[in-house]
Amino acid sequence: MFKTVLFPVDQSREAREAADVVVNVVQKYGSKLILLSVVEETSPEPEVSPLNSDAAMTSPEAVAELLKTAQNLFADQGIQSQTIERQGKPAFTICDVADEIDADLIVMGCRGLGLTEEGMTDSVTNRVINLSPCPVLIVP
Repeated sequence: MFKTVLFPVDQSREAREAADVVVNVVQKYGSKLILLSVVEETSPEPEVSPLNSDAAMTSPEAVAELLKTAQNLFADQGIQSQTIERQGKPAFTICDVADEIDADLIVMGCRGLGLTEEGMTDSVTNRVINLSPCPVLIVP
């Protein structure tokens, strides 16, 4: 049913909590697991706000370390995974990668780190739900 599962990871508590659900889904369906992390593009004049103060997802080194940690976490559960690191706007990049790898399911935390530039009412998760080429499982 879910041959390929895409799990976008960031450093949020919600992503860590979603990892347990990913383990269950992948083990139940024998899915191939793809871990994705997006290096967010930085604007020429970065805005200073509490929402954008976490620069970790703009550092390729931090994102690579995050993917390695996530891959090790799943390996400890006996799950092999592949990693993909991309640069761009998170919601669009997640959906583009899901389309490229022909994902059957995207699993995400309910919020994550990213609010979009449009403001507080629109999150990366909301955008992915609306743009995704496949079903999206949101973990509260």
